[in-house]
Amino acid sequence: MELDPQFVPRPEGFLPTVPAGFSVSIFAAAPELGRARWMAVAPNGDIFLTEIGSDRIAVLRDLDGDGKADMATTFVKGFLQPHGMAFHNGFLYVADLRAIWRLPYRDGDTAAAGKPERVTTAPDLRPIGWHYTREIAFDSKGALYLTIGARKDLEDDDPPPDATVQLVAGDGSMSTFASGLRNVVGLAVQPRAGGLWGTVNERDMLGARLPPDFLAHIGQGDFFGWPYAYAGRHPDPTFGPKRPDLVAKSKTPEVLFEAHSAPLGVVFYDKEQFPAEYRGDALVTLHGSGPYDKPDGYKVVRVRFNKGKPTGGYEDFMTGFFARGNPVPKVWGTPAGIAVAKDGSLLVSDDKARVIWRVRYKKK
Repeated sequence: MELDPQFVPRPEGFLPTVPAGFSVSIFAAAPELGRARWMAVAPNGDIFLTEIGSDRIAVLRDLDGDGKADMATTFVKGFLQPHGMAFHNGFLYVADLRAIWRLPYRDGDTAAAGKPERVTTAPDLRPIGWHYTREIAFDSKGALYLTIGARKDLEDDDPPPDATVQLVAGDGSMSTFASGLRNVVGLAVQPRAGGLWGTVNERDMLGARLPPDFLAHIGQGDFFGWPYAYAGRHPDPTFGPKRPDLVAKSKTPEVLFEAHSAPLGVVFYDKEQFPAEYRGDALVTLHGSGPYDKPDGYKVVRVRFNKGKPTGGYEDFMTGFFARGNPVPKVWGTPAGIAVAKDGSLLVSDDKARVIWRVRYKKK
């Protein structure tokens, strides 16, 4: 039986569960926040935020160092569903459904000094169809990457740049870097190894247990199967027979998550506030989705890495966002964005509870 989860208000005093030795607090919450979605940490430590259903970029600041945002204001507005953000060489870059834009940024700015400058050339970044998030990331050499999801859930008539990661040139033109990716929501670059990694939400309509969502290293020319294959060379029952050649070249992702758990944000931990064994590991938000016969996702997981590669599987890091109901689960939180703050704490945005959670290790 497949039933939608029941979304309910966050219980009074609720805090998510984290491993022993860690603590959770609220960094920011409604009414100052809308449906907090994606975050970027400014060079001075301010938190820049995009929100579902909003045209603005907000900026949050902890003025007194107590781990709570005392200031929340609008930095700039006028975007069409902004999502990904990145700071690079004195600019704030923002991706929305029209383009990648940039604005001059100096440490401590709380309002844009002028209008956004368009980076990508026409056409717009497909402002119609499914999958409205446009994520961006710079690698250590300054290359700019952009994600564009598929126009539909499952069709074979979506031409590039749909279902791809694009490489953006200095003149704003784009070329396909990797393909066969139904919906890459989060991108992160490993601090030491420098590899580009992405979280991918896979197709529906194959049941409650297939196909797995995933985290993958994304390299030049990689093809990940959509819509012809999934989880490597497993042929899609409808589209696989049409292109066995593409099924055969489909890359197997490094980390598979439960089907429909909806991995969104990903960050590599590179600070010293957490124990040393966390350094270099990935932390991923599983937003959760339905309707299915049991709740999948609704948590943050840790993916251990060794020498730049995952060691296998993943483990719970932050849980407790739902309770099993009868007959459907009661959900009060959906982890979305994730970022490592300047002080080394972990920030997790929750677009259902309208909260940004702050996780710290309680040093002895």
